[in-house]
Amino acid sequence: MSIYRTMSVCAFISAAVLLLASGRPSAQTASPLQLEAKIRLGKISGRIDHMAIDLARRRLFVAELGNDSVGVVDLATGTVVQTISGLAEPQGVAFVPAIDTLFVANARDGSVRLFQGQDYASAGRIDLGSDADNIRIDVATGRLFVGYGDGALAVIDTNSRKKIADIPLKAHPESFQLDRSSTRIFINLPRIQAIAVVDRLTGQEQANWPMRDAAGNFPMALDDKAGHLLVVFRDPAKLGVYSTTDGRLLALLDSCGDADDLFADTKRGRVYVSCGDGYLDIFSSQGNGYARSAHIATVPGARTSLFVPELDRLFLAVRETAEEGAAIWQFRPTP
Repeated sequence: MSIYRTMSVCAFISAAVLLLASGRPSAQTASPLQLEAKIRLGKISGRIDHMAIDLARRRLFVAELGNDSVGVVDLATGTVVQTISGLAEPQGVAFVPAIDTLFVANARDGSVRLFQGQDYASAGRIDLGSDADNIRIDVATGRLFVGYGDGALAVIDTNSRKKIADIPLKAHPESFQLDRSSTRIFINLPRIQAIAVVDRLTGQEQANWPMRDAAGNFPMALDDKAGHLLVVFRDPAKLGVYSTTDGRLLALLDSCGDADDLFADTKRGRVYVSCGDGYLDIFSSQGNGYARSAHIATVPGARTSLFVPELDRLFLAVRETAEEGAAIWQFRPTP
């Protein structure tokens, strides 16, 4: 059943007043991210996890883990036009345009559930076993990779809609990234403080890079232009910059805390980090390294985000507080 909810568009000055009222510094006047809008999600209790985009329809999918649902946001109108309910702690979401299908990975029962892109009717289910989590798409091969269980990536053929292989790992995978210039997958394994490098065609591990400088390596991104693998740690809160060639540490910088998402804006040479301690951190490339250029106050618990280069927008999932309901904050990078 479709549920329509409201959106309030915030002027930049209102956002600045909000940040000042919270007792935190405002970076809105000259910020590299400008708050454009707040899209209300309604009564969404608890944690919000990852997001995905249907570019053709301009719809954002929000994994509402605490509600066992996925919200479907129409970005053209700034409203939630449908809620897919009856899920089991949805974590990862991915939309595959080639087959017009939404894939949702569920933590509680380990299932990946499929929904038609036109009306979000159920289109199948793939059972992996336990703790289905992050999802990535290999557009070139039509394969979907899903991290799950005590240590594996499931390989799903999107045409047959079946699991065709497993890539074994030494621990549960958190964020992982597909290298577009090769067949490598870089995989965060925080329980053993390592990054695994596997070949996505053979399923064989090519390298294992121990993380000796910090722990809790959860979010990850690739800067393809620079040849950098970007990882944010939680203990202590640091941004690590590694060579994609050999895993050599190139830089280790202070970051906001409890990070869960990380994106490279290669157009501007920036890195965006969303953190549960209530901040967005922006790092800018300087020479061969990076420097933190902004530290923007948000809301505690707002640690998941999605940067969509095609729309040139960053979407931040803000969970419900005593003062405000759950929302998606939409930011526009500048200049």
